[in-house]
Amino acid sequence: MTTTGKQIFTTLASDGTLTVEVGEVEFSDPVGSQVLVRMEAAPINPSDLALLFGPADLATASYTPGIVVAKMPEPFAKAAVGRHGQRLPVGNEGAGTVIAAGEAPAAQALVGQRVSCVPGNAFSQYAIADAMMCLPLGDISARDGASAFVNPMTSLGFVENAKMEGQKAIVHSAAASNLGQMLLRICEEDGIALVNIVRKAEQADLLRDLGAKHVVNSSDPDFMAQLRAAIAETDAFFGFDPIGGGRMVDSIFTAMEQVAGSRMTDYSRYGSNQPKKMYIYGRLDRGETILSPAYGFGWTLSGWLLTSFLQQAGMETMVRMRQRVLDGLTTTFASHYKREVNFEQMLEKDAVLDYAAMKTGEKYLVTPWA
Repeated sequence: MTTTGKQIFTTLASDGTLTVEVGEVEFSDPVGSQVLVRMEAAPINPSDLALLFGPADLATASYTPGIVVAKMPEPFAKAAVGRHGQRLPVGNEGAGTVIAAGEAPAAQALVGQRVSCVPGNAFSQYAIADAMMCLPLGDISARDGASAFVNPMTSLGFVENAKMEGQKAIVHSAAASNLGQMLLRICEEDGIALVNIVRKAEQADLLRDLGAKHVVNSSDPDFMAQLRAAIAETDAFFGFDPIGGGRMVDSIFTAMEQVAGSRMTDYSRYGSNQPKKMYIYGRLDRGETILSPAYGFGWTLSGWLLTSFLQQAGMETMVRMRQRVLDGLTTTFASHYKREVNFEQMLEKDAVLDYAAMKTGEKYLVTPWA
């Protein structure tokens, strides 16, 4: 027996032509620990956009009902040779109701339940997911449970990572996002000092209204002075950055070193011996990451990926994190959406240009059956 439903696909041709479309797909019955979920809501996250459109030129793309055709610039088209010709599903996470399950007891126990899941094809009317990666939502709606994995587990992962590395303070850029607001609430609950970097006065006001104690605005002329003061007060020599390109990480390292240098009693040509560490976990800016020789040699820059962190943290930590997310899904880990769209609306030009801009606090929610 098969189930047929609509799904979003993205295909990159060898000549750089990118096609994103609504298609139909057949889903076979789940087996083993698999479940078949009737998807009801799925957020459009930056990680989804990387596969959905990447750096394609969306302003000059062709838009017809249910289809977007755009050009992928070089060298990105050539660098993605591994996906040439592949019709790929999209959507990391979402929520819906389990309508069928494989023979495994853990899968059978979920039949009829609303769950949050990470199937990798959440922009679909149906999705196959592993029972172990499903979070039963109980009375929580699909809308409230749609973003139960990526942002909640990432923000909680930052705090868990900080604790594992013996840190008591965090610097976070682009901090007014949904994820940033979650991180603020977690740090308040866990007694972790948080330095929030934003780029607009209204974003600073938003975070202060939520209780943030340390907010610095990168658009202010005295940004570096604000950042140094916040780092000096919190001892935040550790942080996370979703921007990726440009000079934000460089500015943070520079401020960290300036604070550390001001505490030195003896000069060293190699800079301070204060360890400074930043993780890049996103690419809001797809340009080059610019670093300058302004902070000695005591610094580390790494990438951060949620799945890799969870593997490192282990099953016990992941289960504990998932339970905490479930307990706080409508409070600490609540998500907010600018607009809800069905598949066809999702591929309209105005919508694509809006959510692809990845503006702070303006996330879209896909509702496949609307």
